[in-house]
Amino acid sequence: MSIIIAILLFSVIVLFHEFGHFLLAKKCGVEVLEFSLGFGPRLLSHVWGRTRYSIKLLPLGGSCMMKGEDLEDYSEGSFYGKSVWQRMLVIAAGPVFNFILAWFFSVILVLNAGVDHPVVLGVSEGGAAAQAGIEAGDMITGINGKKILLFREISDYVYYHQDRLGSGEPVKVTWEHEGEKKQADLIPEKADDGRYILGINGSSNYRYRVSVPKALYYALAETRYWISMTFDSLRMLFTGQAAVSDLSGPIGVVEAISDTVEETKSDGAFYVFLNMLSMAVLLSANLGVINLLPVPALDGGRLLLLLVEAVRRKRNNPQIEMRITFAGIIFLLLLIAVVMFNDIRRLIMP
Repeated sequence: MSIIIAILLFSVIVLFHEFGHFLLAKKCGVEVLEFSLGFGPRLLSHVWGRTRYSIKLLPLGGSCMMKGEDLEDYSEGSFYGKSVWQRMLVIAAGPVFNFILAWFFSVILVLNAGVDHPVVLGVSEGGAAAQAGIEAGDMITGINGKKILLFREISDYVYYHQDRLGSGEPVKVTWEHEGEKKQADLIPEKADDGRYILGINGSSNYRYRVSVPKALYYALAETRYWISMTFDSLRMLFTGQAAVSDLSGPIGVVEAISDTVEETKSDGAFYVFLNMLSMAVLLSANLGVINLLPVPALDGGRLLLLLVEAVRRKRNNPQIEMRITFAGIIFLLLLIAVVMFNDIRRLIMP
């Protein structure tokens, strides 16, 4: 049952991404030949309004196939027959819809689970925060110019910026104490485990209920948090702080969701529901960011080529575009092979 829930959740997120492409394609007058859930042979299929809607054998994915998308076709209703700005809208719609879905799931999550306000529960005795005058009950509002809305953002700043904290440079922290705004430069200290810390103690497990209007706002903060987490993870990958072997693909994602369901089902259906929402926000935000990377064959790579066309005010050479896209596809296939190997290896040797 947990595997079915995992596949359904992953499929909904991918399908909503493709629905973004589909909807903007229709709005821009691009003919959609097929809109499908999954890959491989068709299991179910029906044609409505010149578009074939399909459910395919392998449910992990989906596609929105547009007329002339991969051909030099400028006929009526073709993708390349539209202006460069219309094509950019169609391509950008997929990642944007992922961010919209992440926000929608976040609204439900915040209304049911509350918000982990960045409230200080205590400070390390003699630590940087204590020396600056930060006290229990204070609200952290910013770190080095970044607005802080969730306690997790404090913990993650410390985790993802160990190199900066260890450089000896002061960290500018702003907070509120009994309604008064305060600011200080904190010098990070080295803990017994070798990590650099600010001496601010708290927990993301402390949740505070908010009204519906505030839930809409904090859902944006939740979405921003997971987008930021994705960028931080990518930065660690490119700087060597994380290894390619740490990457997970669809198999690993389904396994993680399934494990979460199994681990929380003893707590009741409500907690399973909250954990699935949290996973959905993470996955949707992650898919949106990854697809915006300027890698050929991804939405970000296609947007980059269209941006070049817009700046030049001249269509790109189709042959060159095809070669660039082909190189991107080869790179992605190699990456998918590595990721699948990682997923299978973790399944066999956990």
